[in-house]
Formats: sequence, structure tokens, C-alpha cells
Amino acid sequence: MNKKLLLALQKRNKERLTELKNKLEKGEVRAEDLEAVQKEVQELSDQLQEIADKLAEMNDTNTDETSTDDTNTDDTSTDDENRDDNKDDEQRDDESKDDEQRSLTPEQRDGVLKAISSGLSTRGHKSAKNKEKEIRSAFANFVVGRISEAEARSLGIEAGNGSVVVPEVIASEIISYAQEENLLRKYGTVHRTNGNVKYPVLVKKAEANVNKKERGSEIPETGIEFDEILLEPAEFDALATVTKKLIHMSGVNVEEIVIEELKKAYVRKETNYMFNGNDTGNENPGALAKKAVAFYETTGDSLYDTLVKLKNTPATAVVKKSRWIINRAALTKIETMKTDDGFPLLRPFTQAEGGIGYTLLGHPLDFTDEADGADPTKPVFYFGDFSSFHIQDVIGAMQLQKLVEKFSGTNKIGYQIYNLLDGQLIYSPFEPTVYRYEVGVTKPGA
Repeated sequence: MNKKLLLALQKRNKERLTELKNKLEKGEVRAEDLEAVQKEVQELSDQLQEIADKLAEMNDTNTDETSTDDTNTDDTSTDDENRDDNKDDEQRDDESKDDEQRSLTPEQRDGVLKAISSGLSTRGHKSAKNKEKEIRSAFANFVVGRISEAEARSLGIEAGNGSVVVPEVIASEIISYAQEENLLRKYGTVHRTNGNVKYPVLVKKAEANVNKKERGSEIPETGIEFDEILLEPAEFDALATVTKKLIHMSGVNVEEIVIEELKKAYVRKETNYMFNGNDTGNENPGALAKKAVAFYETTGDSLYDTLVKLKNTPATAVVKKSRWIINRAALTKIETMKTDDGFPLLRPFTQAEGGIGYTLLGHPLDFTDEADGADPTKPVFYFGDFSSFHIQDVIGAMQLQKLVEKFSGTNKIGYQIYNLLDGQLIYSPFEPTVYRYEVGVTKPGA
């Protein structure tokens, strides 16, 4: 539908809403007609919103003028038409105005009038896509110093004291990127919470009783042993820098540069925290490398035999939901291996989600450099149910602070990302969920 037709339809719908508004204000709508009027108002309002969104997408520069013209037309012409067309209705309604059972209550009338006013207020409406673009642009412009804190706040950006809250549209984009790059985010269990609160995860194992005969004594108490692990978000930050030259160059999309740098810095820090947790002074005891149960090869076994034993080590309930995560050295090692019957050990995974994938011994496989051990040349295999890796995200906690003076000597501007995050591998001591095998590492004391 072209712009001319959209404007014509917009005008017609506004005229009809104005007509209904006049009737309500004059008390010409009866109680039995309320449901039909409400339905019509809703339909017209939905159409007007859709039209406003389409006009916004067409980059309509005359929206304000059009809205003004339409409003003036509504106020002048529709009253005269209503006087001519609805004389009979007025006469009938005048006779029944005193009938309280057929009149609208003030609450009913005010509710419909409010809905009509909302439908008529299409001026300034933006599509969701345009709103996102505006927020992204305002955020980037504030970050690079093109607009002030006051201007940023007027555009919906939470800023103050030199820091700015990363808008949800950008934060969700960063997290989506993290899910693509961080396999633990992709396969783990994410808990989104409000505020810096502890999230308890209870892991327990109880023993039930069985009795084939009629019970003649009380049911014995069953001892329950459990671990109570609390996810407690820690202050989490990363640092990205952008050169002043890039910021001031014309034709460069600063917004994309800033967001891209944020993504990379955040994901590098977050992924290392979850996989290795080896940041000095901020170690993560629940990191995958630390919490996964070590698996050792038996002297004389081939790699194939060792992987088979590793696959069959977890409990049956865990194996059914398990997958492999390996490093690049392990991928290189198994790409040329074959089973005893001559088939490749690594097989294409048909209909893989998101593209080509592989299976190893019947289970899905992913590889990442984050699975490297102390020596990246040594193959490392993780196998298990990675949904037992729990991640807590605090909603609205991601913030950004601009650092100008700190990097002024190198003509750069730093951006420090702050977030509240925790991620730990959690399982019952009676039923480990993830095992780790590093080729060539033997059991201590063996």
C-alpha cells in the first residue's frame, strides 16, 4: 500500500473515532451498544497504529503536518456531518436519556473515551525497529561524547556519574552474541534475577523404601544428603578501547564499532570466567575446568577405547542428555580416526541446528578454543550434561563507563563494561554430570 492510500485510510479512521467520541460526550451511546463500540474502537486503533508504523518506516518527514491537518479536519467537518446524518438518532436518544438502565456509567464512558484518545494520538508513534535504532544511536552518541547526559536521558538512556546503563536492546544483542561464542551459555541453564541476590540451587539424593507385605511398622526415616550451592553474582567487568581517529572519521559507523568492541571484550572475559575461572583474585571455583570430574586413561588403551569408556562413565540419566565439548587439538586428533569397521569416528550430524555439526560416538559435538588446558596442543574432551552449568544474570546490571584520561597518551578512549554475573557447574556428589579428559594426563600416583 502506497503512502497516499495509507494517509487516506488514516484520515477515514480518525474521522470515525472522532464521530464516536462526539456521540459519547453527548450521551448518545446506549449501554447495549457499549460492547460493539468498544470492539470498533479497538479495531480502528489497531489499524491506526499499524498505519503509523508503516508511515514511520517510509521515513515520512511530514508526519506532524499531516497529523495537524487531519486533526483540524476532524474538528470542523465531522460535527456538521453528524448533525445532518444523525438527527433521527438524536431524537430517539433524547427520549431515552433519562432511562438509567440504558445509559452508560461515567466509568464506562471515560474508559471508551480514553481508548479513543489513544487511537487518535498517532503523532510521533514509531515502529519497534525505529525505536531500537533511536536508542542505539543515542547510546553510541553519548558514549563517544557527541551528546550530553541530559540529552541522553531525554532519549531514554539511563546515564549519570560518568556511567551509562547499557540499553536492553544492546544488552540482549551482546548476550545473543555471547550465546553464539560461549558454549556454556548456549547449553547451560540461565537464571535472570532482579538485583544482586543469591539464587539457591539444591542438589540432593534420597533413598525410597519398598515393602511387598502390609506394613506393620512405621516408615523409617530416610536420610537425605545434599549440597546447597548459592549463585551469588560477582562484579564482572571488561575493557575495550577505540581510537579517537575512528571516532572522528567521517563515514565511519561509530555505533557499530562501539557495540562490536563491547561484544568482543565482554565475551572474552565472560567465557574465560565460565570455562577456566582463573582470573587472579577473582577465581571461579565452579568453572568447568575446575568442577568437571577428571577422567584418566588406562595404560595400554587406545584413544578410541578411552573415549568409549568416558562416554559410558556418567549415570544413564546423564548420558541420555550428554554431548561433547572439545578443543581444537582434540578435533584435529579425531578427524582422521576410524572405528574398527572402517567408519570415521567423527560423523556429520544430520539436520544440525544452526548449520553443519558432528556426532562422536552417537552424541553431538562442539569445539571451542576455550576448552584448552595449560597446553593448547594437548587434546581435551568434556562429556556430559551441560544444562547443569547454571548462570545467573542480573537484569539491568550491565553498565558502561567511558575512560578518557586513562588512555589519552595513546589517543584512545576506553570503555569499561560492568555487569553482575555468576556461572557454576553444579551437580550432586552422587551423580556427576560432566567429565574432563586430557590426553596424556595420568592419574596422580598411578
